[in-house]
Amino acid sequence: MLKIAVIGVGHLGRHHARILSEMDNVELVAVVDPDPQQGQAIAESCNTQWLPDLNGVPQQLDMAVIAVPTVLHEKCAIPLLEAKVACLIEKPMAPDPETCQRIIDCAEANQTFVAVGHVERFNPAVKRAIELGIEARFIEAHRLAPYSFRSTDVGVVLDLMIHDIDLANAWTQSEVVAVDAVGGATFSPSEDIASARIRYANGAVANLTASRLSLKPMRRFRVFGPDSYLSVDSQEKYALLVKKSEKFSPEMLKEISQSDNPQAEFGKLLDIEELHLNDDEPLRAELTEFIAAVEGKDSNVVTGVEGMHAVTVAHQVMKALEECQWS
Repeated sequence: MLKIAVIGVGHLGRHHARILSEMDNVELVAVVDPDPQQGQAIAESCNTQWLPDLNGVPQQLDMAVIAVPTVLHEKCAIPLLEAKVACLIEKPMAPDPETCQRIIDCAEANQTFVAVGHVERFNPAVKRAIELGIEARFIEAHRLAPYSFRSTDVGVVLDLMIHDIDLANAWTQSEVVAVDAVGGATFSPSEDIASARIRYANGAVANLTASRLSLKPMRRFRVFGPDSYLSVDSQEKYALLVKKSEKFSPEMLKEISQSDNPQAEFGKLLDIEELHLNDDEPLRAELTEFIAAVEGKDSNVVTGVEGMHAVTVAHQVMKALEECQWS
């Protein structure tokens, strides 16, 4: 049984703790949180112990999930990595690329590894689309949320947009060549709304919008390719995959166009697959992949290098914002 602890059991950490406590191949030995009321409540519900800080974490720990505010990621990760404890750090990996690199260097020096919690990679619709080989030529994402009064230690680019930056990076597998952005701050010291256009070396383009000023939440991610389309609505827990039918041919298209009701016949040109999503699925899949990596098995866990790449592109977006933002 691998022994694991969850560091920080606030909004997201508590879900990590709950899922880990339900898994058969790991033992949740502790949850760590400076808030006694929150920490003890989560520990009791997960049948484990609460600790106020890292000093009391058991020495025999194999791995840890770090879900504290972003500015504390390095402070929590370094002593664990030095003790050869593999770490899954919630996104964003760190506030800046330089801090990401220090964390990666520490993991390498101590012959362990660090993964990053980009949970959208484990969305079943995204995984299915990648299996189908959907080529991304144009990506469009809207990630909007009401002001939550949390995660204000970072702006909306590192808080929300980074989900879609990572997905775009992973899908295109190409270097960023240009970034344009607009947005600014309304309630926070840093930006609360941002819209970015990211161009990749392979010709793909991603238009990403993130806001924490919306009256209603929205989480939509769409990918357009030469012969396929994916639409994921995580808020409505629904996804649609559309591909040109294997039966498609120019002759078939011409025949349908000349029929009495082309619109009614249009469906014959397409293969359509609907997916209904479960919120627990991606996080559970992410933790399963992290555990597999610790066990030395093949894993699709998001690496520290990939996490740093997302932070690097996020900083390119924030740099572009400096040229055309309101305050």
